Amino acid sequence: MVSAFQVPPGAVVFDLDGTLIDSRGDIAAAVNHALLSVGRTPLAAGTIASFVGDGGRTLLARCAKLAESDAALDELLDRFVGYYASHPTDFTRWAEGAPDVLDRIAALDLPIALCTNKDRGVTEAILSALGVRTRFRAIYAAGDGPEKKPAPGPLLALAKRLGLEVASLVMVGDGPQDVECARRAGCRVVGVVSTYSGRERVQATQPDVAIDTLAELPDIVRRWCDSTTRLTALRPR
Repeated sequence: MVSAFQVPPGAVVFDLDGTLIDSRGDIAAAVNHALLSVGRTPLAAGTIASFVGDGGRTLLARCAKLAESDAALDELLDRFVGYYASHPTDFTRWAEGAPDVLDRIAALDLPIALCTNKDRGVTEAILSALGVRTRFRAIYAAGDGPEKKPAPGPLLALAKRLGLEVASLVMVGDGPQDVECARRAGCRVVGVVSTYSGRERVQATQPDVAIDTLAELPDIVRRWCDSTTRLTALRPR
């Protein structure tokens, strides 16, 4: 297998929640709508936020204290997704500097992709509401394939859609799911401190680089582009 650091970056793949957007308010509202609609007790927003990252069904299982195989989750998930898709950005805001970072990465002539465990319909609703659906060359969301992060399948699928070696992808995320997904797929990964993950948690996942703000990302990617391009040029043919 080719090492990620032997090939220049070919695309930058972003996680969504926590990395590009602060979605805690809308996720909490949708979860509590679902819980209340079936007679369950709502939870504090901070508690709900601590369960985010592994997809809607897992989130609701944690919030309702049910096994993921429990049939009762089917109705909860339907109510959660239905409400969330209708209220995608009531409280959601960009992570600090995120739109500018997308512009700066695009200026490096690298395609931008999205890899999230969020439901596809909700993901599309959020991106459309923010006016950035067309910014992403490829998107992998929950339900697009048999695997979700931290399994490598999402990044392998994105590499295929982009026509790139998976080793050339740079995964950017704030959760252990993102780092593990990248590690198992065999690509670079940048861990970002976020409203969901503090620096200690990010560093504990051992990404290739940990950054405090998304604004640091473009310079890191540019340096990787420069260094691996030089290495490729020097490699015997």
